[in-house]
Amino acid sequence: MHAPQDPDSWLLLTPDELLVGEFYDWCVQPSCGAVVVFSGTVRDHAEDRLEVSLLEYEAYEEQVEPRLETIVAEMRNKWPDISRVVLAHRIGALKLGESSVVVAVSSPHRPAAFEAARFGIDTLKATVPIWKREVWKDGEDWALSSQDITDVRSADSVSKDSP
Repeated sequence: MHAPQDPDSWLLLTPDELLVGEFYDWCVQPSCGAVVVFSGTVRDHAEDRLEVSLLEYEAYEEQVEPRLETIVAEMRNKWPDISRVVLAHRIGALKLGESSVVVAVSSPHRPAAFEAARFGIDTLKATVPIWKREVWKDGEDWALSSQDITDVRSADSVSKDSP
C-alpha cells in the first residue's frame, strides 16, 4: 500500500486491498487516547437486490485527492484536536467481505474521533466522485445510492441529518 503523503493525513485511492489494521496502527499516537475506524464492506444485498456478488468502483481520479484534502481540512477546522486522519477508497472489482472504504481518525478524546470519522465518511460519500456498479442474482446496474456530487460545505448538512 502507498505510504501517507504527510505526517498526519493518509489519503488513498487504490485498486489494492485496504489493510484496515495498517491504517489503525498508523493512527495510534502517544498523545491520543482514541482511534475510531470505519470500514465499509461489500455485503450480499442491497435494496430490492438479492444475492449481490460483486461491486465495482470507478472514480474521476483527478478530482478524488483534492476533494479528500478538502474533507480533511474541514475535519481539522471542526475538530482541531484530531491528530491523524485516513480517507481511503478502493476502485475496481471487489468481492463480498472486502473493504471498499476506510475512514480512521485519532484524537486525544473519543467524542472528536467519533464525530470527525462520521463526518469523514458521510462527506466522502456525498462529495467525492466515486461510483459503484452492483452485480446481483438477477442483473447488474449502477448502485441505488448513486447521487449528484456536492461540495464539502453542502454535504455538511447531509452529515448532520444522517441517522
